[in-house]
Amino acid sequence: MEKKFRLALGQVNVTVGDLPGNVRKITRMIGEARGWKADLVAFPEMVLPGYPPEDLLLNPTFVRDNAEALKKVARATRGITAIVGFADIQDDLYNAAAVLQEGRLAGVYHKIYLPNYGVFDEDRYFQRGQDILVFELGEAVVGVNICEDLWYPGDPTRTQCLQGGAILIVNISSSPFHAGKRDFRRRMLSTRACDYSAYVAYVNLVGGQDELVFDGRSMVFNQRGEIVAEARAFEEDLLVVDLALDEVLLHRLHDPRRRKEKLASLPEERLRRVRLRPPEREGKKNPLSPRTPVTLGRLEEIYRALVLGTKDYVRKNGFRKVILGLSGGIDSSLTAAIAVDALGKESVLGVAMPSVYSSRESVEDARSLAQNLGIAFQILPIGGILASYLKTLERPFRGKKRDVTEENIQARIRGNLLMALSNKFGWLVLTTGNKSEIGVGYCTLYGDMAGGFAVIKDVPKTLVYELSAYRNSQGSSPVIPSRVIEKPPSAELRPNQKDTDSLPAYETLDPILQAYVEEDQNPETIVSRGFDRKIVEEVIRKVDLNEYKRRQASPGVKITPRAFGRDRRLPITNQYHRKK
Repeated sequence: MEKKFRLALGQVNVTVGDLPGNVRKITRMIGEARGWKADLVAFPEMVLPGYPPEDLLLNPTFVRDNAEALKKVARATRGITAIVGFADIQDDLYNAAAVLQEGRLAGVYHKIYLPNYGVFDEDRYFQRGQDILVFELGEAVVGVNICEDLWYPGDPTRTQCLQGGAILIVNISSSPFHAGKRDFRRRMLSTRACDYSAYVAYVNLVGGQDELVFDGRSMVFNQRGEIVAEARAFEEDLLVVDLALDEVLLHRLHDPRRRKEKLASLPEERLRRVRLRPPEREGKKNPLSPRTPVTLGRLEEIYRALVLGTKDYVRKNGFRKVILGLSGGIDSSLTAAIAVDALGKESVLGVAMPSVYSSRESVEDARSLAQNLGIAFQILPIGGILASYLKTLERPFRGKKRDVTEENIQARIRGNLLMALSNKFGWLVLTTGNKSEIGVGYCTLYGDMAGGFAVIKDVPKTLVYELSAYRNSQGSSPVIPSRVIEKPPSAELRPNQKDTDSLPAYETLDPILQAYVEEDQNPETIVSRGFDRKIVEEVIRKVDLNEYKRRQASPGVKITPRAFGRDRRLPITNQYHRKK
């Protein structure tokens, strides 16, 4: 008779520091897994305290409370085994996976590979684990490891499979999203499953946490590297799958590599075995519906990441409504559409703040967008306020020509008005700047940068156009007016102003920024790709000189491999400027 092992992966959206709320979510999903008669249910890395908890981990009280919360989760494991990520304090602090069964802590695994690059700072908080864990659940031998541990070939997975005899590797993870990362994960997971002729189950966190978005998409691969099942993207899900254990054993008999590889495994004393009692089940297990993996298109996954990141930042921080300036331009239009999809139209207010340089068409486009989205809309003209500012500054500015100073005053007036409404009504201000503008400093401190959350902060301008077209293709009719997409972008802070007066065309600027910011390429390499040397040098100069602005910018959703802020950390006071 074929041996089936029922595995459940609990993909949950938790909140950092909300220990009671996180316990409720985890225990509820344990109950669902028990209802499906799962033998084992696994949850993401650091799911109990939330990820990343950052310097909360330096607070001993928080760490102790997280340990007490684990006991509450353990009490929910009657009749089922669970793997739960938490922070474990022993002689030091560890990123840990708890194996829970029948109300008790049966075993603990400590993460071995601690990432300290990009958005990760795990060496700041954790000690490196030493031992490797497998546990026996009836005839199933399961190896447990955590996120980065599986990204490296070899141990701990090698020893778990070859010395420990693991048929199933469960990797609990909190892997942040960026565009295209799913395919990278799939290749890695498929390779590990093939390498060790084992099932590989990867359970990932879902939800937004500050600038990070976790996309879920938990996956299971069989011993041939084929994907068996995949959870939903950007939403909570319980993925339940039946695994045929005998197929793994049969496959291994035909794989001579294992006999040679086994000699390279770690010494037996590094391996810990935990024997658990398999749960007793009454009656047959309900049959499972097939879970066909769903591949999202590039624009769809980016848009959904922006929606989820915005929703969770706003709601998890206790805001009920957001407000943003609507200029009639494409950036504010896309930001408004994302906000409505994230929060609902009743939670979004758009404000047009025209000056003497604002075109009639821009105000009309802002109004049309608000009507299409069904959001509240107000017009607050700033002409009189600008005149008052200039009158006040008339004496100190006497003899000086008008320049960017007067342009920035307009942006700062708008920022002040939005922040006044925020203070009065408790609304969160969304800023509307894109990655291209922020990269070269084409933005105003305390003006269009003023606010609490920068929705499209990591979205290059050319991608803003693509996402706007994508959003217009959804639903029964477009929401962003066609004129907004077609007209040349302008800040409208002086007569007949166009972005191209100050910047290269975005089709030129964006690939230069990608090469310099995301790929860390030097100017010579970028020029060799066909770009004008003077343009490349000027773009790089602007990027380098505007670090002080970016350091003061609002947090925003990360959707590229290297975002400003957590990913790219450069000193503000910096006299090194690359020439070669």
